[in-house]
Amino acid sequence: MFAKLVINKSTAIRKIIILLLGIGFCMFLVFFNKVDKIQLTNQKGTGYEKAVVEEILSDNLQLDGSRTGNQRVKVRILTGDLKGKGLEATSVSGYLYGANCTKNMKVIISISTSGNSSVVSVYSYYRAPIIYAFVASFLLIIWAIGGTRGFKSAMGIIFTFICIIFLFIPMLYKGYSPFLSAVIIAILITIVTIYLIGGYSIKTLSSILGTVIGVMIAGGVAAGFGYVAHINGYNVSAVEDLVFVSNNTNLKIGGILFAGILIASLGAVMDVSISVASAINEIYNTNKNLSKRELFSSGMNVGRDIMGANANTLILAYTGGALNTLILIYAYSMKYNQIINMYSIGIEIMQGISGSIAVILTVPIVSFIASELLTNNPVQDAFRKEI
Repeated sequence: MFAKLVINKSTAIRKIIILLLGIGFCMFLVFFNKVDKIQLTNQKGTGYEKAVVEEILSDNLQLDGSRTGNQRVKVRILTGDLKGKGLEATSVSGYLYGANCTKNMKVIISISTSGNSSVVSVYSYYRAPIIYAFVASFLLIIWAIGGTRGFKSAMGIIFTFICIIFLFIPMLYKGYSPFLSAVIIAILITIVTIYLIGGYSIKTLSSILGTVIGVMIAGGVAAGFGYVAHINGYNVSAVEDLVFVSNNTNLKIGGILFAGILIASLGAVMDVSISVASAINEIYNTNKNLSKRELFSSGMNVGRDIMGANANTLILAYTGGALNTLILIYAYSMKYNQIINMYSIGIEIMQGISGSIAVILTVPIVSFIASELLTNNPVQDAFRKEI
């Protein structure tokens, strides 16, 4: 009876601590999102509203089925100050902007107003509902198949999204170190995601420590390679746009590349950490007479099977991201010395290998941590139960 009361008291204290940490995190978000953004372009008089195409005034469809030039369409505005008003708009035939308009199609229009005159053009298809439905389906599938743990995983994904958009990006904009910001975000995401999945247990603690160390290794390896190979954040695509932003804000461009590598490797490292820690935990629960060495050896055996697949996953992910570059290299028959010394190729190699090294080294790190903690009686007493 006394032991049960102690456990209930411990659980209550833990819930209070989690609540206070949640409140602190919300205050953190509010602080970092109080940003006075500098206007980089003149957007006065320009707006983007939802509209529906009511009539095709002149089409640009050719006899061979291609489209050349612009469409002229009549649209009715569905949102904003001009809601309900009918306007004539132009839709360009481009790959990034415009749309192949048909009657009753919903689009997003750009309205530039000066005085009493307005210039209206079709910006893009109205695809927001499809995106919302796609994301919702993804989360529901996780929940349906994973049950309670699937629901917690979905909450972890939502928390990750919040951290990246509403914390990490504002921190960069305010001028904080990109690498330090990425470390903070990685730690936050790791703690919350793994805690939601594993609960309050030695397995969770082992996974968190292993993930944080592994991600730090990825960032450190990438930074070291970048220093030796003379690659930094100024060697990425769209750097001119970033320099323009940096010149008008406190953004530090140099560390963004390595911060991105740290964030990108987080998922794979977390996956390995959880898998190895869970395996060791299950093995120990089956036979509590196993020694540290035996548990460590078991973790390494499990990890060897996992790390190859996860390292390959990272390599394939970065290769897929660089597919456009690879196609252009092949099509233009570039020379070997030209290819191997390109900044873009060096960056892709740096990203893939640094993340893979982190995945590989996470296996012995988590195996060591988990075997140490599981065979440590004071630690077991502190957790009281394992999940």
